[in-house]
Amino acid sequence: MHCIDFDLRQLEIFCKVVELESFTKAANAVALAQASVSERIAVLENSVGTRLLDRLGRKVVPTPAGKLLFKHAAAMLEMKQMVCMEMDAFLGIRKGEVNIGASTIPGEYILPGIMVEFSEKYPLISIKLAISDTKEIENRIVGGDLEIGIVGSRNSGSNLTYNKLWDDKLVLAVSAKHRWSGKNSITIQELAEEPFILREEGSGTLKIIKDYFNSASVDMDSLKTVARFGSSTAVKEGIKSGLGISVLSLRAIKTELDADIIKTLKIEKLSMTRNFYLIRDKRRNLSPVSQALLDFFLLKATAR
Repeated sequence: MHCIDFDLRQLEIFCKVVELESFTKAANAVALAQASVSERIAVLENSVGTRLLDRLGRKVVPTPAGKLLFKHAAAMLEMKQMVCMEMDAFLGIRKGEVNIGASTIPGEYILPGIMVEFSEKYPLISIKLAISDTKEIENRIVGGDLEIGIVGSRNSGSNLTYNKLWDDKLVLAVSAKHRWSGKNSITIQELAEEPFILREEGSGTLKIIKDYFNSASVDMDSLKTVARFGSSTAVKEGIKSGLGISVLSLRAIKTELDADIIKTLKIEKLSMTRNFYLIRDKRRNLSPVSQALLDFFLLKATAR
C-alpha cells in the first residue's frame, strides 16, 4: 500500500498556491522564496505520486488529484487553527499578532487613537492594520486573510456579521477660497453646477452618498464629476487645490476646518449620517487575540 507522507507546512504552502493561483503570490503570502515554494510542491507531488498542479500560462490550477487533496488539506489546516485557538483560550494567552482591516475613515482617523488604549491594556498583542475600501476589506474577511474589519457601510446577503460601533456625519466640503465658502447652505440642485470629486467604486463613503442622493431623486450621473480618488486624503487635497467640491466625513476634515482651509455647507433638505460597523466572518472562529480586540472595540463603542 502506497504511504503518503507530508507535513502541515507543505499543505499550507500547497493551499496558498491553489487559493492565489500563483507561485509568486503564494511565496509572498508564506514568506518564502518562490524557488523554495516550487521545491516543496515538487516534494509533495513526489510523495503523493502524481501531479497536483497544472501551469496554464501565468495561472496555476489544481489537477483532479490536487482538488481532492486541497479539500482535505483545507479542512486539516482549519482543524489545526481551531486546536491552537482552543489551547490558547484554555491557557489564557493574550499575546501574538492580529490582522485587521479598516476602510479609510476609521482606519486613518479613529483606530489609531483607540489602538493606543488597546496596547496599554494588552502590551503583548501586536495589531497589523490594513487600510482599503469597504469592498476590499469585506472580501479579505471572507477570504480569511483578515479576522475582523471596520467599515462604513453594510451589505446584505453575505457571510459577514455586523456590529454597530460609531456614527459619522457627512458634509459638503469646499475650499476656503470657493465662492460658496461664505454660505451656510445650498440646494441639492446647485451641486450639478460645480465640479465634483468622488471616491472610487467600492468606497463605503461613495455608497452612502449614492443612497442619500437617490433618496432625494438626484442622479449621480448629473454631477460634473472631474475626478475619482481612492482616499479621503486625496479628495481633501483636490478640494484645497480648487479641483472641485465633495462630500466627506466630518472626522476627515477636522484639521482643515480648524485651520480655516476647508469650509462646510449644509445641503438643504438633506442630512447625511452613517454608522461604522465591526465585521467578521460568522463561519470562522476568532483567535483569542482577535476576540480580545473585538471585545475591546465593542466596549469602546458602548462607552461613547
